[in-house]
Amino acid sequence: MNNQLLHVGCGHKTLKNLPPFFHEDWDEVRLDLDPKTKPDIVGSVVDLNAIQDHCMDTIYSSHNLEHLYSHEIAPALNEFVRVLKPTGFTIITLPDLQRVAKLIVDDKLMDVAYQSGLGPVSAIDMVFGHRASVESGNHYMPHKTGFTHKSLKEALIKANFKDVRVIRGSHYDLWAIAAVEKQPPLFWELMDKAIIVK
Repeated sequence: MNNQLLHVGCGHKTLKNLPPFFHEDWDEVRLDLDPKTKPDIVGSVVDLNAIQDHCMDTIYSSHNLEHLYSHEIAPALNEFVRVLKPTGFTIITLPDLQRVAKLIVDDKLMDVAYQSGLGPVSAIDMVFGHRASVESGNHYMPHKTGFTHKSLKEALIKANFKDVRVIRGSHYDLWAIAAVEKQPPLFWELMDKAIIVK
């Protein structure tokens, strides 16, 4: 039996768009608020009531949590813990507001910081949401909250993840891996080599 992967806020992306670690031996369940993305489950990460307790091996959340209001973060992360197996873990990536703030302080709010699959991304997009997507009618794209290295780690620990690591990526992003239970060093070596693109 393959490992069970819950891909939250999946958009139009599929397994092949995820880190290479997920390309084999994983069954992807796609969840998104937007029915136009044709997810397996239409719903919010704040309430994963369509998913049984302790049935998922992994939850992957790429640029999803910043679209929630601040008061929704704890319920969402609590839901992650509920649906993950005791051996499970989540991988989360989102904007690093501490590094984005440096761009703003340097008066580079509108300068292109990097190119994404959606096109150019500036500091203003990382703070408020991708402007071009919102302009084209995607009203799921505005950002309603944000994180620094410290605040993301604290939120995951408060949600009762027992082993949490947060690192900075190469595109003004944070990557967090949070396990339901304490993990051995071999797990972290695998995560570092197989998932995080620095």
